[in-house]
Amino acid sequence: MIGEQHTVLAPGPPFPGASSERPPGGGSPVWERLRGPARRHRRWLVPLVAALLLAQMAVAMVTAAAEQTPTIDEPVYVGTAAVYLDEHKVAYNPEHPPLGKLLIAAGVAAADPHIDAAFRDFKGDQGALGRHLLYESGNDPWRLMLWARLPVIALTLLFGLVVFAFARELTGAAGALVALALYAFSPDVIAHGSLATLDVPAAGFVLTSAWLLWRARRRPALYVPLAAVALGAALATKMNALPAVAVLLPLAAVSVWAYRRPSDRAERVGALTAGAGWALVAAAVSVAAVWGSYLAVDPRLRWTPREPVPAVHGLRGLLVGAMPFPEAYRDGMRVQFGFENYPWQGFLFGHVYTGSRWYYLPAALLVKTPLGMLALWAAGAAVLVAVRRLRPAAAYVLAPPAVLLAAAMHSSRDFGTRYALFLPMFLAVAAATVPLPRPARRARRAATVLTAALVALVTFTAVSSLRTYPYYLPYSNEAFGGPARTRLRLHDSNVDWGQDLGRLADRLRTRHPGERVWLVYKGSGVPSFYGIHAADPRAVPPERVHGLLAVSDSSAAKATGRLAELIRTSRAVDDVGHSITIYRR
Repeated sequence: MIGEQHTVLAPGPPFPGASSERPPGGGSPVWERLRGPARRHRRWLVPLVAALLLAQMAVAMVTAAAEQTPTIDEPVYVGTAAVYLDEHKVAYNPEHPPLGKLLIAAGVAAADPHIDAAFRDFKGDQGALGRHLLYESGNDPWRLMLWARLPVIALTLLFGLVVFAFARELTGAAGALVALALYAFSPDVIAHGSLATLDVPAAGFVLTSAWLLWRARRRPALYVPLAAVALGAALATKMNALPAVAVLLPLAAVSVWAYRRPSDRAERVGALTAGAGWALVAAAVSVAAVWGSYLAVDPRLRWTPREPVPAVHGLRGLLVGAMPFPEAYRDGMRVQFGFENYPWQGFLFGHVYTGSRWYYLPAALLVKTPLGMLALWAAGAAVLVAVRRLRPAAAYVLAPPAVLLAAAMHSSRDFGTRYALFLPMFLAVAAATVPLPRPARRARRAATVLTAALVALVTFTAVSSLRTYPYYLPYSNEAFGGPARTRLRLHDSNVDWGQDLGRLADRLRTRHPGERVWLVYKGSGVPSFYGIHAADPRAVPPERVHGLLAVSDSSAAKATGRLAELIRTSRAVDDVGHSITIYRR
């Protein structure tokens, strides 16, 4: 193996910063008698608390998955997954590689949906394909969507274990529980971890790769290839993981350098050579993982796009052409670049605009992240940078999300914090370092205050998250008025992604039976399937619109012309899931 050598780790404290000194009277029979039971209790208490944190997260995600109708993107992924299972070829949704949809396909296969002849010979776009499978093929969309979401829920819980393990290796059990609590109570992670989408899997694979590279500082021959597989899994799930390559491959070389610990010029040259070799190995394994995801769908690698693929010229065209990936992947990149050239509309703090704002994601994160979590993120990042013995870990914990956030901030699509889901994962690990400093005995009062503040912030985060149950998509923190007021500041997947059509149907049946309903719905669901028989108020003169006017909050946020006038002359009477407002006119 490249650069392999044996290293003996010296014994020391259980984690960096922990004191190895015994208490007064160390070695006394009394202390020994007390220390044994404490260790035995800690042995089962830490796993128990971790299990409880993940259990509440699982309950939250399964509840959301069972109650929400398909969001805008989900029918595309579910329909594409069904094509993978039925036809074994890549034909739809090239802008995202297959791995995440293969994961969803495991749930679709368990649901065993009916595939009709019209689905196999479908001529429409990928969105219509998914709606046909859900609503026109004789399937139960509630059951099919729940099964499609369950694999993502399971993977989200597994990534929680990665957060716990990464944090424990940096700081010990206390820090690991802090990190897991922040992850398990993150409204964004719960919201998107309960959907059959690709954002959580892609971010989680990047986190897993960074953790394995941190472990590679002790055993590069084992962990660098595993980290490369995780990186390849991220690249095979979403293309917005590509910027992480610029950080993670150099970190593979850094891990080899740290393992070898060169002391003279000859050893440094050898360490550099070995590090470069392992980085190349990691790159090759990552590329192979991407190819493997396409081969898993179709061993013959057939690729016939069902929708037009835009031409990409200039530097972008050269970059796409040079990528060592299948043609379907490169065409997907061309589609993504085509999206970047589209004049999308955004909405931020009550203002509608065309194009993008570089500060959109930081502003949206400020709204949609619990206040206690924001404080602990900042404190954890500061500790990682300030404490000398932790600085090596800063490159693994802070650099990947920084690069990914910078890339996401330059995107033309200001659609939601789902494009930055790596932050709640990585910064939860960073927050694990907050309980790390252990002051001398004369500063015990300061330590007590620090511990109390830490417990208060974690508790505040948990309460804020639990209060929004089960409406996690429209969450915003208390400083911005909570979930009921998120619609005044943000739109799209931050608030209203089409998830509450079923709840709207229930509300109309129970509170407003028999009334005339007008509907402006932004989503992929089919209202009539849920028993909502409504007309579009924009298609008739305003004076004919009387009764109940149900409007998706994303549509209301950007309303102009006739719809804006209808809303202005109506009175809000009900709220559905903090994503659809019912007006009376």
